[in-house]
Amino acid sequence: MPNALNNSQRIKQLAQQVGFTFCGISKSAFLEEEAPRLENWLNNGYHGKMKYMENHFDMRLDPSKLVPGAKTVVSLMYNYFPKNELKDNNLKIAKYAYGEDYHTVVKDKCKELIYLIEENIGKIEGRAFTDSAPIMERAWAAKSGIGWIGKHGLAINKQQGSFFFLAELIIDLECSPDNATKDYCGTCTACIDACPTEAILPNKTLNASQCISYLTIELKEEIPGEFKDKMNNWIFGCDICQDVCPWNRFSKAHNEQKFNIKSEIDHFSQKDWQEITESVFGNLFSKSAIKRTKFEGLKRNIDFIDNRD
Repeated sequence: MPNALNNSQRIKQLAQQVGFTFCGISKSAFLEEEAPRLENWLNNGYHGKMKYMENHFDMRLDPSKLVPGAKTVVSLMYNYFPKNELKDNNLKIAKYAYGEDYHTVVKDKCKELIYLIEENIGKIEGRAFTDSAPIMERAWAAKSGIGWIGKHGLAINKQQGSFFFLAELIIDLECSPDNATKDYCGTCTACIDACPTEAILPNKTLNASQCISYLTIELKEEIPGEFKDKMNNWIFGCDICQDVCPWNRFSKAHNEQKFNIKSEIDHFSQKDWQEITESVFGNLFSKSAIKRTKFEGLKRNIDFIDNRD
């Protein structure tokens, strides 16, 4: 299939041109191996209060239900590892939230890539996804050879660790697929050992209902008291399992200006966080992923940590 191979090679070149660090390609098909895992995960209640995870079960596993006539899933990796971390780490936010909301930034890159594909290869039917639809992006990333799924449930790339966003194009273009890569976690349990809430279970299973990222972002109710002394000062998201991962010694700083730390946030002290007003929150985080937790949620997280016994 010379055309399929050429299509794959060209898409990878265009993806690099747009700014994606890696690009892997899979044949669109039902994710048979993921189906029982997803079902067990939901049945065990590991999704906590994220009821939306129970919806669109078949759609999560079958790309053709998202894009009729789908032939190919293009998995894309966009680096967000910062050159510098926040100066004041008394209260911490996840690295992916330092700059502008990745949903917008990466989605725009996907649209640009689709435009270039049509310009260089021809008209296609398809859609771009950036954590924006029921699609098992990590499973597709692993299938496409971008990386393997680590014990913490995140995709790990051998050349660059795990500090990257995933995005997908589901298209009706015939492409030559890549091979899945080997799992290089070995006997390492660094992420499991470091998780203060014991959210990382065996067999690459995450109990999201105990994950600090879930507790500070997805959970809309009060944070359970059992986590009072386990938050490690995280007020939005958490990077612990990634920070301790040996593969992240290969992380390289991104060159996406929109992901740079806002100077105002970079100089925030613990007192600044404690005294933040709704007006300041709106001005600082209108284009940030942090807006997801809303002002009330961020205040809840800060107060939960400040009021420790």
